[in-house]
Amino acid sequence: MEPMRRTVLGILAAFFLLAGTACTITTEDPGYVAPPPLPALEQLEQAALVDTAPFRAGEDILSFVTEDRSVVCSLTSARGEHVNLPYEQNNFSDGANNKLPTVPVAHCELAKFPMPAADDVKDDCAGTGLGYLGGTALLTPESATYGGCRSGVTQMEAAYGPKGNKTGPITQLPVLAEGQNVERNGLRCSAYNGGVACGNVSAGVGFFVTRDRYELISEASKTASPAPSEAAKTP
Repeated sequence: MEPMRRTVLGILAAFFLLAGTACTITTEDPGYVAPPPLPALEQLEQAALVDTAPFRAGEDILSFVTEDRSVVCSLTSARGEHVNLPYEQNNFSDGANNKLPTVPVAHCELAKFPMPAADDVKDDCAGTGLGYLGGTALLTPESATYGGCRSGVTQMEAAYGPKGNKTGPITQLPVLAEGQNVERNGLRCSAYNGGVACGNVSAGVGFFVTRDRYELISEASKTASPAPSEAAKTP
């Protein structure tokens, strides 16, 4: 019986050794609180840059949508008010605009969006004071703005808004995963915290947009512009 007893003890010892080295038991800490998301400019500075090849949407343009299809953005160029976007009709290439300087910009559109705060309305819409809507954000190397004068819906609203048809060029764009960061000509955009941040880190300017709120960021003034939390309906 003694050899049998030693065999059984050896098997049990081997079993417990295997269990102790091959299995890890984790328990949930009820007191754990996840750290808050980084401020937008810190996210843009610290998040690793990804290969931009999958996001090329034309000559010197990077475009992407967020995983939940709430925001589409392009790192592109503008001449005056004419932004070169692969999914919106524009006059960027019109010969009459060649005399205007070409500047790098980041432009985003939202499927659902908050309305602009009164202090962030930057245009009187041809003197009418009507038609300045949210749903778009624009970053230049020196400044960030939210909203603009327009009628009708953007391509993002048409594709993924409340009455979106889930068709069109935006539906073909690649997804920028949560936490990923892309850069073009000194401007960066990152999908994080349920939306998108774009900024010029060196100049300390940028914006953060989600379907419920937005912020315009300027380190020089140390101000941000939170908008009403209620998202606007598609015009």
